[in-house]
Order: sequence, then C-alpha cells, then structure tokens
Amino acid sequence: MEDLTDARAEAATRINTTVPHPARVYDYLLGGKDNFAADREAAEKLIKVSPGTREGVRAHRAFLRRAVRHLVAEGGVSQFLDLGTGIPTQGNTHEIAQAIDPGARVVYVDNDPIVLVHGRALLTGSAAGTTTVIEADLRQPEAILSHPEVRATLDFTRPVAVILAGVLHFVTDEEDPYAVVERFKAAVPAGSHLLLSHITLDFAPQVDEDEFTKPYDNGTAPMVPRTHAGVMRFFDGWHLVDPGVVEVVKWRPDEDGHREHIPGGGHAWAYGGIAIKP
Repeated sequence: MEDLTDARAEAATRINTTVPHPARVYDYLLGGKDNFAADREAAEKLIKVSPGTREGVRAHRAFLRRAVRHLVAEGGVSQFLDLGTGIPTQGNTHEIAQAIDPGARVVYVDNDPIVLVHGRALLTGSAAGTTTVIEADLRQPEAILSHPEVRATLDFTRPVAVILAGVLHFVTDEEDPYAVVERFKAAVPAGSHLLLSHITLDFAPQVDEDEFTKPYDNGTAPMVPRTHAGVMRFFDGWHLVDPGVVEVVKWRPDEDGHREHIPGGGHAWAYGGIAIKP
C-alpha cells in the first residue's frame, strides 16, 4: 500500500494544471470533477463551436460500452489493452467486460499522470479478473508492449482487443499514427480485435477546422480530425465487423436501447468500428 501511495503522490507532482489535457477535457465534458480551469476553458470553447459537443462525447462513450459488450458477449474476448483510456468514469472497459466475463483482464494506458493517480485507486477489477493501469504514451508502442505490468496481465499468445477510443485524433500526421497502430496490430495474434473511434468533420462541412481544433492548440496534444477514408486506413488488413466504420451513434444503437439527443443535426462527429485480425 505504501508503494502505491508513493507512486500516486509522485505522479501528482507532475500534473500541469495550466495546460489543457485531452483526458481532463473529456472528463469535464462527461460531467466529471477531475479537471482544472484550463481544461474547462478548452471544453467550453469546443461547445461554443459545436453546441452538441457534450452530447457527442456521451454518445462516443456509449459506443465504447456497446462495442466492449459486443467483444465479450459475441466475440468471446477476455483480454483488453485500452490505450488512451482517460480518467476513470462510469462504464469503464473492465466494468463492462467483467460484468459478462468476471475473468476478463484489462490494461489501461494513458500519458496523463492524473489518470495514474485516480486509476490505481478506482480501477479495481473483479475477484477473478485483473485490472491494471500504467502511465505511458501510445506513440511509444514498444515501451507499452514490453512493460512488465502489461506482460504480466496479458497473454499475447491469445487474442487481445486493442482499444483506441477517441484518442488517435490527438496523434498528428507527423507522428505517423498509422505506423503506431500497425505496431499494436502486429503484436497480437490472429483472432484479436481492434476497437477504434475517431473525431471527424465529415458531418459538419460548415465548420472551420482551424476553429474547431483551436481549443487544443495550446494543450498537451493538438486535435486532428480525419475523414472516413483516413479512419478506414487504421483497419487495413483486418476484417471489419458489421456495420463497418460508421458514425458512432449508428454502430449497433439498439444494443443499449438508448440514444443521446444531440443538437445541431444529431451527429456525434465521430466514426467508430471493430475489426478482427485474420
């Protein structure tokens, strides 16, 4: 317990409260309390540009819940590598997975120290399963894949679901997000899944991209919306699960019987999908 307390205290000293971070902006938009003035300011600027931002983020989260439920209940998945997980909130991957399969094993990864501070305390798994959280940057896949806690939790000789929900739009083209994703895809065996969602402006041609992304310009990571074709590239070589890569509100919406009411045309401005490694 002392080691855990020390680790949380050390992580807390590295939290920069003056610079908005995607995980904390997302937390604010979901109604969480683990955010600071800089994060709230960035979020409010997003809402001003897109009045449906808050509802869209909730729809994005609902997609993740449906997709994880599908992976466990229909795909038989019992191992998850959740990259860029964000601050713990309701409906986390391990909660959904372990409610169906108590033995499910989940590793959360995020580069914000506040996620480590809260995650170690809150992301407790079931008695039969395993849940752990590490601080790392998804842009450094080798460091993640070789991390002792990752290797101890996940068996890479068996199928793993790699989750990249709402995070790749914070990886710039110069950082080559496609190469990053391919490294994770290569690390898992046949029968593994890729669950991915990504911000787009395809449904908002009237919105100026520079205005939309400006709230993140002074943050820890800029935002890079991508087109449907750009999102599809992440799934190259794998078999898409029906209904393919679609707007998140249209990905099997009946499975949770609920839809967020989203102002401004009802779009969540995000694509989502799941694919299987052949």
